[in-house]
Amino acid sequence: MSLKEKVEKALETVRPHLQADGGNVELVDVSEDGIVFVKLTGACGSCPMAAMTLQYGVTNAIKQAVPEVKEVKSV
Repeated sequence: MSLKEKVEKALETVRPHLQADGGNVELVDVSEDGIVFVKLTGACGSCPMAAMTLQYGVTNAIKQAVPEVKEVKSV
């Protein structure tokens, strides 16, 4: 399984929580050096809590499932 596939699988675990609030997360890219680029969409794209959601929800889920990820960035 590729790094990108592992990250996508990890995102599947947080998507239902985001979708419950009218948002979602989209995997944009995964660099070879372990940097993941995601985009919060829907209600999450304009939510004032988006930075917290990214940091504590999305980033933690990805790093727990895919330890080789070094950083998660929002685009």
